[in-house]
Formats: sequence, structure tokens, C-alpha cells
Amino acid sequence: MVPEALSALKAAEVILGYKTYLDLIGDLLEGKEVVSSGMRKEVGRCQAAIDHALAGRRTALVSSGDAGIYGMAGLVFDICRERNLEVAGIDETIPQDVDFRIEVIPGVAAFNAGASLVGAPLMHDFAAVSLSDHLTPWDLIEKRLTAAASADFVLAIYNPRSKSRPDLLERARQALLRFLSPATPVAVIRKAMRRGQWLCITTLEGIPVEDVDMQSVVIVGNSRTYVWKGWMVTPRGYLDKYALDRESE
Repeated sequence: MVPEALSALKAAEVILGYKTYLDLIGDLLEGKEVVSSGMRKEVGRCQAAIDHALAGRRTALVSSGDAGIYGMAGLVFDICRERNLEVAGIDETIPQDVDFRIEVIPGVAAFNAGASLVGAPLMHDFAAVSLSDHLTPWDLIEKRLTAAASADFVLAIYNPRSKSRPDLLERARQALLRFLSPATPVAVIRKAMRRGQWLCITTLEGIPVEDVDMQSVVIVGNSRTYVWKGWMVTPRGYLDKYALDRESE
């Protein structure tokens, strides 16, 4: 956890979040008013956080990874806009006639954490795509997948497979195979840097679909990604331009 996030939690009077995520920081919740809720309760959770902030209470809304990457930050701004609220950042030079101030604290996204565990697969251009069709139609998801694959982006795939959507990862794989080699390196990382962490490096053809769940991120390499001694790497291109100084070895 970044120091800014820890400081925000310590200073908060009210902490809200998805129950599973709050359970991960249980030791930081003592003495706080805690409001937890389940999946599909995101709008109510953000509305409650905004209401607490409007009441003048220091409020922390917890997301996993980074709040601005498939997290709650965007929804908070959406609701503030719909309610025509005046919100500002934490810069004290901003006039005081605002409803409340917002600080979006950066975190370590799942693709960052996962990539660090398997090597350096995101060293060159990459795209992140969520397979969840709860808010985004599948046709649009597939369009984004194939556009990224045809442009030779590395892909970080979020929300790849759930009990209610067990077939979407396989559908995504078939879409990618129209543009990518079956031998394209792929990393699957589940619960990155948390208890129960599991990972494997495989190929697009060999993804162990049954082992993938909503707590997994799937990183699909591009045409230059390679696997070396158990590490997955996407070269930036330095060695195509610069010669190694063999005398320094």
C-alpha cells in the first residue's frame, strides 16, 4: 500500500468499500465507521461516500489496485457531475466555496503487480481490456480486443472469467487467434501479491481456462514477446538500435 493511501485511511472517519477488499485491510479499520457492501452495489457505495463527504466527514472509498483503473474514482466523478456538485482537488490555493475536495490516490494496478511477478511483459505499448459484459456490450469488447491484437499491442485482460460468464475468456481467445500466433506467450496471474497467489506462463493456445477467475489478470504478449528462463519479456527495442559493450562484461 502506498504511503498516501495509508495516511488517508488513518485520517478517515468513515471508510467504505467492497466487503472483500475491506477484509484485506481489517487491521486499519479499528475505530472507524465502516460501510461495506457487495458486488453490483457500486453506485450506492459511491453515493454514500459522497453523502458522508457532503456532511463534512473525512471519507475514504476503498478500491483494489488503482481506484482510477476499473475502480470507483470515475463513478464518484460521474455522480458528482450528475448531482451538479462543486468538487475540487486538495490544492489549498483553490477557493473554499466547494462542496468537498477529492483526492484520487494512485495504487498498484493488477497488471503492474502481475507483470512484475512474471518478468517485464509490459515494456512496450500495451492495452487493458475488461471482458466483463455487465456494463459494456460484448460486441464492443471483442472489437477492442481485435483492434489491439491487429495493432500488435500487448494485452492485459481484466475480469477474464466468472461463474456467470465462464465462456468469455474462450471467446476472447478465439478472437485473438484470428490475429495472433497460437504460440504467443501468455501469463496468467491470480491474486497477485496476495495470499493464495498463483501464476503460470503459457501460450495463447495453452491458457488453462479452468484455472482463471475474476481475481486473475491475463497478459497476452505481442509478436516480439519472448519467454526466457521462466521470465516473460516484451523488448522495447534497445538492442535493435544499440550494440552491447562486450568489454564491460
